[in-house]
Amino acid sequence: MRLPLRTARAYRWALAFDQLYELAPEEAEPYLRRFCRGAVRSRLAPIVRFARMVEENWHDILRWFSAQVSNGLLEGLNLLVQAAKRRARGYRSMRNYIAMIYLVVGKLELGATHAK
Repeated sequence: MRLPLRTARAYRWALAFDQLYELAPEEAEPYLRRFCRGAVRSRLAPIVRFARMVEENWHDILRWFSAQVSNGLLEGLNLLVQAAKRRARGYRSMRNYIAMIYLVVGKLELGATHAK
């Protein structure tokens, strides 16, 4: 009986954190401060750990409100580079590996010819 209640409380905390990104920049820091204080008092171990992680990354989280840039693009490029790395297994030189990265990231089609 207690497990669903803890799960529901944890879910409410997750929703509360998501609300942070809907706020105006000047409201973000006070909201985040209240969130962390309450999360630590929640006595839910995963939420307390999350609040500590938020405190460790405080400035980076608040910086989002001025830049509004995520690292999603870089993560996507990294995924493509890792795919190129898997395809390049067996190549003997870094030059061939880099060429494979260009082929994968640039989405080049080797078989296509364009007549002008």
